[in-house]
Amino acid sequence: QVQLVESGGGLVQPGGSLRLSCAASRSIFSINVVAWPRQAPGTQRELVALMPVGGGGSTNYADSVKGRFTISRDGAKNAVYLQMNSLKPEDTAVYYCNFRTRSLAYWGQGTQVTVSS
Repeated sequence: QVQLVESGGGLVQPGGSLRLSCAASRSIFSINVVAWPRQAPGTQRELVALMPVGGGGSTNYADSVKGRFTISRDGAKNAVYLQMNSLKPEDTAVYYCNFRTRSLAYWGQGTQVTVSS
């Protein structure tokens, strides 16, 4: 069974940066999308960044993070990253990584990001 293990969350001051990492325990055949959704308490889960894999489509970001967050992927390491710069208090949430194939979706356990002074 594939597991996605996240790391890199924590407490950061406004204006700071964090880099989230997510690694799969083994290769996943035919991934077509990797993504980072997040969920703050009392809110619905929000898609922060999405990257198509294997051609076709373009990387998308939520308007609230455009220009500040960058999603990237290392296929050789079965890993995906989210570089978060200029963090704001409203970025506080649990961040999940998500790998999708045509028929399956894999989720990380979630990592807490707290932006506070």
